[in-house]
Amino acid sequence: MAESDGAAIGYAYAGPYRPRIGYRFTVEDSVYIHPDHLGQGAGRALLVELLTTCRSRGYRQMIAVIGDSANAASIRLHERLGFRHAGTLHAVGYKFERWIDTVLMQLALEPDPEAEV
Repeated sequence: MAESDGAAIGYAYAGPYRPRIGYRFTVEDSVYIHPDHLGQGAGRALLVELLTTCRSRGYRQMIAVIGDSANAASIRLHERLGFRHAGTLHAVGYKFERWIDTVLMQLALEPDPEAEV
């Protein structure tokens, strides 16, 4: 959790990417920063800490599922930390009275020379 003046301004966590056993080494991240605190480094700090924790726990891949292709700040944050664009699912979510895309981004937490990522 990120704080400013004793108040929570953001959080990050990772959870299972999919429930099936074959995906047990892959996690999906989620990062939220209060709109008043965007662009101040809290998201980066939280995601860096999350990446370190997931690596130490033996996870091999992290997937970012970014709701809304217009969320440039989240896409840029993930890109700056090495995530690559893996695809876009068009108009799969409905939020704020409009259809939104989902952007998929991927980062290898533990490189495998035999795996193509």
